[in-house]
Amino acid sequence: MPLTPLGLIAFTAAFVAIVALTLHRPRYALAVVVATLPIAFYASIGDTMVTLGKVLLLGVCTGLLSRLRTLPDMRPLRPLLLAFGVVVVVILCTLWPSEHRIETLREAAKWIEYALFLAVVYVLYRVDPDDALLRGAWLLSITVVCLSALAQEVITPPILIVLRGAPAPRVSGLLEGPNQLAAYLEVALAVTCAWNLHAPQRVARYVFALAACTLILTFSRAGIACALLAVIVVAAFERERLRELIPAAAGALCGGAGVVLWWFLAPMRYHGAPITGPYAGGVGDRSELWRAALYFFRRHPLLGIGAGNFELELPDAGVYGVRTHANNWYLQALAEGGVVLFAATLVWIVAVFRSLAHDVRRSPWRVAAFAASVALVAHQCVDYLVFYPKVAESWIALIALGIAGVL
Repeated sequence: MPLTPLGLIAFTAAFVAIVALTLHRPRYALAVVVATLPIAFYASIGDTMVTLGKVLLLGVCTGLLSRLRTLPDMRPLRPLLLAFGVVVVVILCTLWPSEHRIETLREAAKWIEYALFLAVVYVLYRVDPDDALLRGAWLLSITVVCLSALAQEVITPPILIVLRGAPAPRVSGLLEGPNQLAAYLEVALAVTCAWNLHAPQRVARYVFALAACTLILTFSRAGIACALLAVIVVAAFERERLRELIPAAAGALCGGAGVVLWWFLAPMRYHGAPITGPYAGGVGDRSELWRAALYFFRRHPLLGIGAGNFELELPDAGVYGVRTHANNWYLQALAEGGVVLFAATLVWIVAVFRSLAHDVRRSPWRVAAFAASVALVAHQCVDYLVFYPKVAESWIALIALGIAGVL
């Protein structure tokens, strides 16, 4: 929706407040940034989308201008920032074959925003660290997301799944869809698991269980499997208190009970003709989207069809009535940027793991970041998740904390 005068006042107040916090209490600025990661408040100015996250990022950058001479050591970020630069340069190179250049420029701007976000979170933590406050901000954010999703169990949800020929809800909450929520919860479970195993806390146990319960109700098979992978990775590094995994198991059982309940309730609540197919609605089938991605790659193997162009060019691949991404990060890169963008994507992933791989056990933040990275890199074989800032910036914030937390 267009930016209203009331929205402008709210965004201006948020900007002024975050600038003041960054100048005087950076730890509170970082807590606000983390706590509001899944909250957007979308508003448009012409063709540009304004969100709370962008306003806060701009405000933090403004506040940090006064600290340019006293910034912490940025060398640990250099490999990852260089990898961001490689991705941005490659995306800009795809302007040459692109039919929709404004979309390509949007993709480049998004990755520049991600790089800036990484640096901002790193700097805020290094200049004024407070693990207790930051942990509380994560727990608050996760709780709000989970409660917003669970509310959709009784309120008409935007997305349904078919159980026994009848529709049942797939929760998404504040995220753009169930798969995106599952990805966010992979990050959330990595954080709560790492801190529960490192320094158990009653409230954190409840949030751990709540996140596991909500995850099951997304019906995202890849999300559930990859979240379990994240928990296993954390447990491999933090083996001393494995009993602290019990809350997550209990939460998952509650979510499973909800699935069983819907299995019996869905046909009773729905009295229409049986629904066929895996979803009640949807945005295309993965197999046809993957075939389309490979079709574009074969036609344009070097630089692809242009970053941001996939969903607009689908009719050329014989996919009609669908406008979405490839549901695979790696195939999306091959389709939109050819082998060059695919290679840049791999460079970025390697840079993430190289930045986190040493001294992992020295910080719960690093353990969580490493585990979440394993989960999300695997999950994006069947979903394209870095497309969504709420997911990508939650992951990037955790990576920044993982890098900063052991220095």
